Amino acid sequence: MTRSPRFEDIEIGYELPLLKKGPMGNALLMRWSSATENWHRIHYDAVFAVEHDQLPGLLVQGSLKQQFLAQLLKDWAGSEGWLWKLGFQFRAMNLVGETLQVWARVVDKRELPEFGLVSLELGIVNENGKESTPGKATVALPYREGAPVPYPFPPIEQPEPA
Repeated sequence: MTRSPRFEDIEIGYELPLLKKGPMGNALLMRWSSATENWHRIHYDAVFAVEHDQLPGLLVQGSLKQQFLAQLLKDWAGSEGWLWKLGFQFRAMNLVGETLQVWARVVDKRELPEFGLVSLELGIVNENGKESTPGKATVALPYREGAPVPYPFPPIEQPEPA
């Protein structure tokens, strides 16, 4: 189990270590289609994807890209922190053969009584720097001298919009 970073030690602007995935291969996409029971042929039948749907190649599943984002944040939060919120948009396709890098940067911090919240921008870029999946997330981290973030994760009061 990985020890969680401590809230006090994280600065705004900090960039999480990149998570590299790929190059994306046919076998990975087929296994992911099988595991998720997503049998759309654009993920495993190249002839269908290109000739029938007029796509440039086999597409990496959105749910697989979602998992990559969650993996980066969960691994960073460690065994004592929590990924609380994750939101993203699919803005571009990723294809078999691409190498993807999942990135995140701290943009804000908020102290709560038992733990701190870290807000991040994040996304997925291919080897050409093309961003396909921009998003935002919130991770709960323990304080340096505090307890791990509680399980189950407690509800957090949200201020009413003005």
